Amino acid sequence: MSDEERPLREALVAALRRLDTLGMNRGSTGNLSHRSATGQGLWITPTGMGAGEIGADDLVWLDFDGRSRGRWKPSSEAPFHQAVYAARPDLHAVVHCHSVNATALACLRRGLPSFHYMVAVAGGDSVPCVPYHLFGTEALSRAVAAAFVDRDACLLANHGLVAAGPTLAKAMKVALEIESLAEVYLKALAVGEPARLDAAQMAEVIEKFRHYGQPAPGGA
Repeated sequence: MSDEERPLREALVAALRRLDTLGMNRGSTGNLSHRSATGQGLWITPTGMGAGEIGADDLVWLDFDGRSRGRWKPSSEAPFHQAVYAARPDLHAVVHCHSVNATALACLRRGLPSFHYMVAVAGGDSVPCVPYHLFGTEALSRAVAAAFVDRDACLLANHGLVAAGPTLAKAMKVALEIESLAEVYLKALAVGEPARLDAAQMAEVIEKFRHYGQPAPGGA
């Protein structure tokens, strides 16, 4: 296999291990993927292997018709990764976690409402929780794709969290922020239903986020 995309594969492995270190995944739970540089397919973590077992050469290349190359089978969740990329050409990395707080909220079959302005990190005024479907199924892929039409994250009922971004760094940022927000929301729910920002307030945040942060190197 060509080493042309080795830095990308190494970055994916580093991200997978970081998620494990942070407690966002355990054992072989969770998976990551990234579009290949050619745009003709994606690199994805193999099924049934823990973060400590996976190296850059263990990642699986998968095209959008389901054909794979590599020594291992691709993640059983590969179908919804493919579905996200098909629904959103602007997204290039997908992170799936079984993080404790997001998963607890998903097991309640509740999404994140506009209780905090940072919910807008996922691109809208809420983070939906899609209905339960068996992992690896076409039904789950359709549900995830529908959620990602206008969001960069969703919860999977009785399952976990999916986040995506135009870069791996952005996808990781969204995943970590949603996990943090889920923790805050669960703590707030222990006292009562938290107040929510209205549509106009969230629209202001979403617009501000469009221009937030440092400009790209060499930019104005």
